[in-house]
Amino acid sequence: MALHVGIDVGGTFTDAVAVLDNRAVRGKAFSTKDVTTGILGALAVLRERAGLSEEEFYPAVDRFVLGNTIVTNAVDEQKYATVALLTTQGFRDTMRIARSARTDERDPHRMLPPPRIVERGRVIEVAERVDAHGEVLVPLRQEAVAAAVDAALATGAEAIAVCLLWSFRNPAHEQAIGRYLRENHPTVPFTLSSSLTPVYREYERMVTTALDAAVKPLVASHFDHLAEELRARGLRTRVQIMQVHGGFLSVEETSKAPISMFNSGPVGGVTGARLLGQQLGRRRVLTADMGGTSLDAAAIMDDEFRLLPRAEIGGLPTSLTVVDIETIGAGGGSAAWVDGRGLLRVGPHSTGSTPGPACYGKGGTRPAVTDAALVLGLINPEYYLGGTVELYPDLAREALRTHVAEPLGLTVDAAAEGVYRLATSQMANALRKITVNRGHDPREFTLVGFGGACGLFAASIAAEIGVTELVIPRNAAVFSAYGLMHADSVFSAVRTSPWTMQQPAADLDREFQALERRAREWFEAEGIPEDRRELHREADMKFAGQIFEVTTRLSSGAFTEADKDELRARFIADYEKEFGTGTAWTETDILLVNSRVRAVGRSDVQRVRRSAEAGEETHTLLRRTVLEPATGTRAEVDAHRGFAALARAKGPCLLEEPDTTVLVPTGATVELTEAGHFLIRLEPTV
Repeated sequence: MALHVGIDVGGTFTDAVAVLDNRAVRGKAFSTKDVTTGILGALAVLRERAGLSEEEFYPAVDRFVLGNTIVTNAVDEQKYATVALLTTQGFRDTMRIARSARTDERDPHRMLPPPRIVERGRVIEVAERVDAHGEVLVPLRQEAVAAAVDAALATGAEAIAVCLLWSFRNPAHEQAIGRYLRENHPTVPFTLSSSLTPVYREYERMVTTALDAAVKPLVASHFDHLAEELRARGLRTRVQIMQVHGGFLSVEETSKAPISMFNSGPVGGVTGARLLGQQLGRRRVLTADMGGTSLDAAAIMDDEFRLLPRAEIGGLPTSLTVVDIETIGAGGGSAAWVDGRGLLRVGPHSTGSTPGPACYGKGGTRPAVTDAALVLGLINPEYYLGGTVELYPDLAREALRTHVAEPLGLTVDAAAEGVYRLATSQMANALRKITVNRGHDPREFTLVGFGGACGLFAASIAAEIGVTELVIPRNAAVFSAYGLMHADSVFSAVRTSPWTMQQPAADLDREFQALERRAREWFEAEGIPEDRRELHREADMKFAGQIFEVTTRLSSGAFTEADKDELRARFIADYEKEFGTGTAWTETDILLVNSRVRAVGRSDVQRVRRSAEAGEETHTLLRRTVLEPATGTRAEVDAHRGFAALARAKGPCLLEEPDTTVLVPTGATVELTEAGHFLIRLEPTV
């Protein structure tokens, strides 16, 4: 028996998918603050639906992939462990100066300093200095290290970040501090910038290092608890964690750099959407992942998702390269409220899973998007999560009446419609940001909508941005967990190594060879077979005099003098693809800043031939009264269960799945793809 499991921990629900002998099984449970309890709850649902006992299930798992929100929540809520920063003498205020604290705000009263990771009193200067060429100007003495570490720990620090000037050119001083900490304070977690992100730009490198150190104690506590519980139940395989760059690493590797787990759950959804697009023959795909807390949007072009260098995390610029995902606070649990100006707002704060939307009956009194959908009749209160969770329409109506309808002088129905349409508009704007704002026409894309709440909004979002074709995966409610299982193992080795076309090609090739040796060591440590290994050479390049770089992929094999012209042509093509035809500054020199090797271990996952429910469905036709948001009219519509037995219908109608509901609006058609996904076509707008 082959058993693969994917888990996605969201802000409201924890989703689980198992592929068991080419058969997909899915489960869902409420997320919990300690993470582990929610994961075990979702696994229990999964196990029961697979028809296995606990003694049979856990030992049989031979692949376990996890996406989670531990780091994302810590950064978003700025709830870090207490961290101290060791830095070069004279550079104590680098993080306070930042980039002059300038933001995009036009109002000077709102131009606040960036979020604080390290209190100034916990920034400790170390007497040492290395120059830009890696030459030691001021040696680091053992007594200076001891004094700095003692001063840091005396502030109550739970973790230590070490970021010295020019350490990416010569890491010896940082490595000496690391050795001292391991030998004298083995229980104190620490991060060295020269190990985590050995690239230039001191501020971004320092932010990334401080963030990593600040989340290490939090991640360790969660993972220790999870590993203990899984081992006690008989899990034998290693747990693999999705990374911010679109691949996964083992728990052991992830614990060395936990900041790389940021946004790991949504990355799984983008990975799954890329696979789905390939299966459907769609090379331009937009993703909309709407869960209980947020909407995550991404664009896939030519079968590749966009990687964003120097990613901003929690309002702070970092040196991380991440999958480009636009996130807004618009999910099923997003709160609806009226601000001080008398305007309706939706999000960004969420009601979460506890107490949750008012209709959950857990004590919540504030209305959420789910309450609005329930009042509109789009959700069947007797069939929420397949009837396992009871909803209370009267509580939803009361919450909307008190907090939205009466303050705005509206009926409850009008308030619910307003919440739905405002949430739709906000999500459509997120998709415009990754298409129109970057020079792409959204009408050329197919929208893949997933997440437990997206089925009710996907068609409305598509109509607002001009998309006429959308796909709702059959496992939409747990699609990110499904995508996690199909991600590859990815390891990235990078180093700042300035090089120009006037220098010998052999100099650059030596840099790549050194990075490839690190990548091969990782392949061996992870046990990735030879036939699934890939190495890709990449370079961050720019025209001389520019500030930021564009990433270009090099040809495989040794880099020689004959390859310089091809590299130049590739960079110019990549530059103009990013910024527009004719924008390349071809008259000036080109500077290669960072050399990078991406090591990829291709996944070996079972192909899903059928879902656990396939072949067992019978079509049931129900009638429901709904207020269709697009038309503003209330009418009776068909509600289909077991749609696979029908395979085609016209809107307006609802498709009721055990863990999601799909709205097909007036004028649209829906049919099943060969793989059993819902394909919806909308009438084109003029």
